[in-house]
Amino acid sequence: MAERVLEAPTVDQQALDEVVTFTSELIRIDTTNRGGGDCQERPAAEYAAAKLAEAGLEPTILERTPGRGNVVARIAGTDPGADALLVHGHLDVVPAEAADWSVDPFSGEVRDGVVWGRGAVDMKNMDAMILATVRQWARLGFRPRRDIVIAFTADEEASAEDGSGFLADRHADLFEGCTEGISESGAFTFHDGSGKQIYPIAAGERGTGWLKLTARGKAGHGSKVNKANAVSRLAAAVARIGEHQWPVRLTPTVRAALTELAALYGIETDVSAPDFDVDALLAALGPAAALVEPTVRNSSNPTMLSAGYKINVIPGEAVAHVDGRYLPGAEDEFRSTLDRLTGPDVDWEFQHREVALQAPVDSPTFRNMRAAVEEFAPEGHVVPYCMSGGTDAKQFSRLGITGYGFAPLKLPEGFDYQALFHGVDERVPVEALHFGVRVLDRFLRTA
Repeated sequence: MAERVLEAPTVDQQALDEVVTFTSELIRIDTTNRGGGDCQERPAAEYAAAKLAEAGLEPTILERTPGRGNVVARIAGTDPGADALLVHGHLDVVPAEAADWSVDPFSGEVRDGVVWGRGAVDMKNMDAMILATVRQWARLGFRPRRDIVIAFTADEEASAEDGSGFLADRHADLFEGCTEGISESGAFTFHDGSGKQIYPIAAGERGTGWLKLTARGKAGHGSKVNKANAVSRLAAAVARIGEHQWPVRLTPTVRAALTELAALYGIETDVSAPDFDVDALLAALGPAAALVEPTVRNSSNPTMLSAGYKINVIPGEAVAHVDGRYLPGAEDEFRSTLDRLTGPDVDWEFQHREVALQAPVDSPTFRNMRAAVEEFAPEGHVVPYCMSGGTDAKQFSRLGITGYGFAPLKLPEGFDYQALFHGVDERVPVEALHFGVRVLDRFLRTA
């Protein structure tokens, strides 16, 4: 018979203090990921490992490339027959141009009840919540029902080859028994401008299709007629891709999101009806449509162009890059559409590709996440949603782990969470961190 799980008391003051301190101190460790391997997560990995070791765990630091540290630790649950849960966060951050910021982006300054710095919302705040929660459990002698595997990863802001990809491919044994996982981009407050507070929990991600387009033609003098101009061929293909209107493709997660949002606003509609007009519903949802609009279709946004070396020379080759995203079940359509849009004179290939994900919104885990948020934000409305981008959940899905986005934050009105991701003056309120650690603790105790 499994040992009875004891209920843990309310989150204590030490945990509330530590989540702020840890967020600030992690921000001060510069883990800027510029891509191409230019990042050093090891100092942050050592920091996190030390905090876990102080809580009595046995963390392991793993590296594919020297300096690209990952941390993995396991908390043994009371029920050895229960599936394990993965709780993961990445240690790297995107670059920050200090001249654009009001504060030093790596100061971790705590001012007027707000923690400032790169990583405050993406996602050193969640890393700190995990550490604060685990350490409180150690002080209380509390054990969760199921095993919980903690992972802090490198390289999420680039290819994940030195992070979750490396862990999934080379150290799958550390995740034995894990069937579900939680990480970033969910359970934050979305204010709709009319007084409603919405808490979207991610139950899906669009797939990643970062593309390289190459047009080849005939090199020559810029003053001559050239019917095989690589730049012209590339420009035409890029224009077709950028202007393409992708058809609506509603996944189960997006249907659930639309259904719950429509009910919240008193809009009568049937998202399963053959004549359902998703664009009309999005227009009726007002600001809340932003939670769903990027995920009712595939997308393809040209982002980079490179061609030529002198104004009077027609180059023989021109290159472009496109950020493509596709919904679960829509990759084949994405590929065939790109074949058509690029045409016969432009080749394309995946420079980076990751799968689309989908998680059930009627699972016990989703219900527990919903209940945890509602306990501490009874005025809020929890809805499922699909992320327009991607997370480390893609790599961990190789191990059969179903991923959810759940990094809870209660944010004041006017605090634009989405804009602060990779944005200037990234910051997080202290009270949001306190809410987050309370909700995370509540969820993990009942998971």
